[in-house]
Amino acid sequence: MSTRIGIAGITGRMGRLLAEEVAAAGATLAGGIGRTGADPALLPDIAALARAAEVVIDFTHASAAQPHARALAEAGTAWVLGTSGLSAEDEVAVEAAARRVPVVYAPNFSPGVNLVLALAERMGAALPAQDYDAEIVEMHHRQKVDAPSGTAIGMGRAVAAGRGVSLPDVMQSGRDGHTGPRATGAIGFAALRGGQVVGEHTLIFASASEHISLTHRAFDRRVFATGAVRAALWLKDRPAGLYGMADVLGMTR
Repeated sequence: MSTRIGIAGITGRMGRLLAEEVAAAGATLAGGIGRTGADPALLPDIAALARAAEVVIDFTHASAAQPHARALAEAGTAWVLGTSGLSAEDEVAVEAAARRVPVVYAPNFSPGVNLVLALAERMGAALPAQDYDAEIVEMHHRQKVDAPSGTAIGMGRAVAAGRGVSLPDVMQSGRDGHTGPRATGAIGFAALRGGQVVGEHTLIFASASEHISLTHRAFDRRVFATGAVRAALWLKDRPAGLYGMADVLGMTR
């Protein structure tokens, strides 16, 4: 029997791509929630969607993270979460849900980005913070509401993990005015917004004698939808726990 997949945010651009990818994967679309309209797949709320689906894919808004976490945990429904901009309190709610149901929570569902994240951690470990300044530059479409992007923060966390530090302790974002000299060991972020850029991320390690850049560019949102459906199919029947795309891709073996 095919996996029943629900989509939170089914009426948005990503939601429509997800519905197409669910069908392409041979899974069953269990319904979705989103803006009211004539879509026959729309269900009244997240609780109804959780009851109808075995796995819910969620690319909505950070404000929905906590109520969605409660509803999916109560229903025993697996959760693929790709929403960015979550607060510390939101992430606590995600972790609480993962103690009851399996959850894949990832800043990005592109296989290429997840390989970049793995490389970022290795580079962070290999390039000493006192000699190599780490900077992350990202650009997205003008409608994106959070900055830095979830993927950029994921890059920063990977570098920080490689260096054995916590990202909040070394993060520098939004420099403006007379900021003084750059702090040794800081991980810097710059966010650009404009046009309809799907997503561009560059990690730079800069020393006095060399610069190393690692760049990923996405040209079609479908790569994220394909990856999220792959995660949903992988997640079915997994034990409760908090997983990432590295687990889905078999990179943690």
